Amino acid sequence: MRKSRLSSAKQSKLIEHFVAGTTARCAADLIGVNRNTAAYYFQRLREIIAYELEQESHEVFTGEIEVDESYFGGTRKGKRGRGSAGKVPCLAC
Repeated sequence: MRKSRLSSAKQSKLIEHFVAGTTARCAADLIGVNRNTAAYYFQRLREIIAYELEQESHEVFTGEIEVDESYFGGTRKGKRGRGSAGKVPCLAC
């Protein structure tokens, strides 16, 4: 992040804890920053990740997209096809 009062060492430690799945409160205790600071930093990291994923999705999904449906499961005896008992519809792109 660009404008942060945290040192780069603390920022990298927060990123390590974020990747490891540590809660913001636990990471704050381990690193020695305020829990609100860690929670804010984790939220900003999530926003950055969401923004980057959204940018990638615009590049990947351009043009026509074909969607197909399939049914999985069901039992062999009795009614066959889409109406048989126990089948689960699944959409595939």
